[in-house]
Amino acid sequence: MRKYHLVRRSNPRMTTTILLYINGLLLSLLVGAILLYALDIDPFEYYGKMFTMGLIGNKYGFKTIEGLLKVFVPLLITSVALSISFKMRFWNIGGEGEFLVGAICASIIAFNSTGMPNVVTIVLMCLAAMLSSGIIGVAIAALKVKFNTNETLMTLMLNYIMLYVIRYIGETKADWNFFLRADSERPKFGTFPDSAIMGGIQIGKFKLLWAVIIAIVLTAIVYVYLKYTKRGYEINVVGDSSATAKYAGMNVGRIVLRTMFLSSALIGLAAALTVSSAGTISDTITNDVGWTGIIVAWLGKLSIPAVFIISILISILQYGCQAAATSYPAIDSNFADLMQGIILVFALIADFEANFKLVETAEAIQRRKERKQKRIERKQTVTGKAEKTAEATKEGTTNE
Repeated sequence: MRKYHLVRRSNPRMTTTILLYINGLLLSLLVGAILLYALDIDPFEYYGKMFTMGLIGNKYGFKTIEGLLKVFVPLLITSVALSISFKMRFWNIGGEGEFLVGAICASIIAFNSTGMPNVVTIVLMCLAAMLSSGIIGVAIAALKVKFNTNETLMTLMLNYIMLYVIRYIGETKADWNFFLRADSERPKFGTFPDSAIMGGIQIGKFKLLWAVIIAIVLTAIVYVYLKYTKRGYEINVVGDSSATAKYAGMNVGRIVLRTMFLSSALIGLAAALTVSSAGTISDTITNDVGWTGIIVAWLGKLSIPAVFIISILISILQYGCQAAATSYPAIDSNFADLMQGIILVFALIADFEANFKLVETAEAIQRRKERKQKRIERKQTVTGKAEKTAEATKEGTTNE
């Protein structure tokens, strides 16, 4: 018989939840510090360089900020996009594949944009990426709606299909393959013409890319869309209960298709902005944002403001690890992936503690009461016998 079972807390306190998450973060940093110490690296020095990203004493700090923003933009947009589908309980695990689809289609426009105005090229790249990724998302959603296929498996397979597609493009020298440099004997991705490079606002030596502004404005629009529009409300209702949505007269299939198109199209937009900022394409262009975006969306509880903040923190973690790794030959930038995993584990533990508690089952409580009652009865019996023995002894003494 089970003595305990899990019960969801009816109204978890916000302060307690925040403290649990802070404790989880501190514990994850402690585990990271132990690993660093095992490698003969001073954890305080490493964390100092990681969180400051090498900005202290760096006269080229503006380049560091520009590099950080290039990591932040695709992660933010992808995390927001995944949050939209997750709110509907449509588990879109294909962020990597959808990103690569968008990157390839945007690159097709870029490599054939010689002589076109910069603004026209960037707009066409974004539209091509959004449309192609959106179509892929709708196709997977249609299979889910029509045949009730497993969207997790379908989107997961897409990641590996598109990874091998872009690797095939990057390794195949042929007349049709305009993605590769013609002047290189070995296969090597070419660079975009100037017309396909994303511009920005020059602030002194610092260049604020338009991609950053687009990402922030887009995040605000999605927040308003989900919180204050009818379609956002429909997404929440379908996520809570598709049966309830059908009872209320909502076309659940249409909502799923529309929402999945939006989610995938936004990931395509992130891809277009990324390749345009980088000026090229590669099989590592995603920087694993499709996987990291899932972590960010989950840690943010699918709340767009929280996703925005966590995207900044994860970007600092990733870019900071790259900056710190340059000073320590015993460790590389992959330490960021390790730290993300450790943080996720402790965040899961904190979330469990904040939302659930162990309580005794009714049978265990009843059995405990019965044992207590038996102990009382035995004590009363022993006490009664002792009293009778004492009385008998007293009577015997009196008779004598």
